[in-house]
Amino acid sequence: MARFPKNDIMSLVGDKPRWDLAESFGPSLHLGDLLDASCLASLGDIELGYGTAEGDQRLRKAIADLHGVAPDDVVVTVGGMHALFLVAFILCDRGDEAVMTSPAFPLARNALDVVGAQLRILRLSFDGAYGLDLAELAGQLSERTRLVCLASPQNPSGVVIPPSTVRDIVALMEERCPQAHLLLDETYREAAYGHDPAIASAVGLSSKVISCASLSKCHGAPGLRLGWAITRDRALRDQLVIGKFNTVISCSPVDEALARRVLAQSERIIGERRLHLAEGLARTAAFVRTNAQFVEWVRPDAGALCCLRLKPAVFDDGAVRRFFDMLAGEGVRVANGAWFGEDARVFRLGFGLLSIADLKVALEGLSAALAGATREVA
Repeated sequence: MARFPKNDIMSLVGDKPRWDLAESFGPSLHLGDLLDASCLASLGDIELGYGTAEGDQRLRKAIADLHGVAPDDVVVTVGGMHALFLVAFILCDRGDEAVMTSPAFPLARNALDVVGAQLRILRLSFDGAYGLDLAELAGQLSERTRLVCLASPQNPSGVVIPPSTVRDIVALMEERCPQAHLLLDETYREAAYGHDPAIASAVGLSSKVISCASLSKCHGAPGLRLGWAITRDRALRDQLVIGKFNTVISCSPVDEALARRVLAQSERIIGERRLHLAEGLARTAAFVRTNAQFVEWVRPDAGALCCLRLKPAVFDDGAVRRFFDMLAGEGVRVANGAWFGEDARVFRLGFGLLSIADLKVALEGLSAALAGATREVA
């Protein structure tokens, strides 16, 4: 009867720890951050009927403007995962091949598994800084490939696939599997650090490129459950609209109205969050330097997350288990890499959710667990 694997790394499932370093997003917005008196009055005029399957036209235009596409290229979905599922369901018949990386966000793999796609896994390594090798990708492509599913920045590492590499991937797919689409999860694209520029969306490279994202990570509004899929493939876009109607019918018109408010204030919201992320990244970098005898990391390019590894020369299997046990005793949680298809010595650390003061305390607890686990080995 159990169809879904249990996990203990997210506060949405199970008990919430005191200091949560497992989450991959920043502090949540409050309604008061978005609403003024005039907006409150306008919300009272919203009719609580069905929305449209494609999504509110004004919201689609706001999303389109951020990506340099037309509003009719955008389909609004119930979060980014709904977009991932619809794309997988539409493009992959049972037995068709789909390519994705490992490690990866496991729910993305679940979407491909549930539609019966034959998965071909492109392995990314901690030692290789989670870089994508084009020659290895070429070896996974075939005439049966219908979908290549990637993320940039990646989850769990926060590593960006360089735009030049994405262009090479598109060219490679045109040669090896011209019927296939490239689905690029750009959920963390705008979560740059400080005043660093965000990378441009790749959706304009080809009609075979699909971009998906949501308001959950960069904007701090996961409670709105608003995401989108963007494609310039007319036939696919029409199928996405029909698929949405046949799964959820439409999004909430209240959520869509609030999403428009978020995007109208996007420059302010994301600007403030980028400064917070930059400070969190700096604190994490200092933590890694201080604990260099215990851990190493791959510095992220964007996002509120990164991958650290317990040094294999210091942590045997027993010490790894002690580390996680001691971490729980400190009231701190990180995301075990095994959930993403990584080695258990690797863990995802989220530095965007907590305040800087709380992050400092959480990292101190992490340091204590590192030292305690290795002391027992000695």
